[in-house]
Amino acid sequence: MKSDSKIYIAGHRGLVGSAIIKNLRERGYQNLLTRTHAELDLTDQRAVRDFFAKEQPEYVFLAAAKVGGILANSTYRADFIYENLQIQNNVIHESYKSGVKKLLFLGSSCIYPKEALQPMKEEYLLTSPLEYTNEPYAIAKIAGMKMCESYNLQYETNFISVMPTNLYGPNDNFDLETSHVLPALVRKMHEAKKRGDASVVIWGSGAPRREFLYSEDMADACVFIMERIDFKDLIQDKKEIRNTHINIGTGEDVTIRELALIIKQVVGYEGELVFDPSKPDGTMKKLLDVNRLREMGWRHRIELEEGIKKVYEWFREKECLNELSLTSNPFNGGCGHHGTEKSKEDRRT
Repeated sequence: MKSDSKIYIAGHRGLVGSAIIKNLRERGYQNLLTRTHAELDLTDQRAVRDFFAKEQPEYVFLAAAKVGGILANSTYRADFIYENLQIQNNVIHESYKSGVKKLLFLGSSCIYPKEALQPMKEEYLLTSPLEYTNEPYAIAKIAGMKMCESYNLQYETNFISVMPTNLYGPNDNFDLETSHVLPALVRKMHEAKKRGDASVVIWGSGAPRREFLYSEDMADACVFIMERIDFKDLIQDKKEIRNTHINIGTGEDVTIRELALIIKQVVGYEGELVFDPSKPDGTMKKLLDVNRLREMGWRHRIELEEGIKKVYEWFREKECLNELSLTSNPFNGGCGHHGTEKSKEDRRT
């Protein structure tokens, strides 16, 4: 990419999309193309076709998606598979038709089997059943990754898929019905501290282990890959080309209990943490093998406690400015992954 290359960031107000915008600007890229949901509905095939035909972007970051935690994934299964498939199909296909030079597609670590060996290597994809609670979302993401791979093989495109671990950072979703565990715990403990609550109830046993990556580190990895890595660099077996995606993470994990204790300390909450084992734990361990990316020369910079401090500072600042809309309406947008825009298509974690 050159400093004046036309770069489209789909989901630019989301958790990762906003961080990618920030990273690109810091690196001197000037010709950045964005659209809000009101301006472009990525589930609308004709609208996406017209957009690509008119704008002709050279590079695409596909960071737009509908995402959520265990509750949202379990409740809105049809929405998760339908909307994500629509977004991916439209953006990837029109990128091919308009001659995009390179596209980066963001998947999710939930694409790996529930009982996958740990840490999870890229080649573990599709080796056994998925975690049931987020199966529709995972299948959509697998389809997007295979779509990129298949277009590369048939049409000689240069579409790359990356699989991030659990992400957190500025512009995250703090809605307790739809958010992921880290922002949900930040909000719960912050509000419990303000009310003086004696305890905070946390879903599950606290035993599952999770890996967390700060969104600005994720964005840095994405731009690093777009600048340096091509699809041909990821082919290992010329007879059966598969598993060409790249894991992005820290290679380190903590239990949910350990995570809660860190957040409790950062927030300054002095009450008791009560774990509710009647609620689902989800997959017990999800740790990515990030050796492929490390061998390419990239490693994360921000450790978990430092990242949580940054997120809490951002959360408190936005709350003070009354820019957070923390309602329980599942997909109202709120402060979601896209700041204050009420959008469905660009929720990304």
